[in-house]
Amino acid sequence: MNQTRPAAVELGAEDLPAHCPNPAMTLWSSHPRVFLEFGHDGLATCPYCGTAYRLKPGTVPAHH
Repeated sequence: MNQTRPAAVELGAEDLPAHCPNPAMTLWSSHPRVFLEFGHDGLATCPYCGTAYRLKPGTVPAHH
């Protein structure tokens, strides 16, 4: 069986701080809002639904 993963949601500086569910997700499939922590590779995954997020090239998340 060949399963393809959906493409990661690409986010820019205007989308930060990033959270899931994101505004494009339908209400019926919502889960509690979680803010995403991006690794040095610019990737993050929602711990609830597994949606992958990627920062657009050149986007630098602010750290507290």
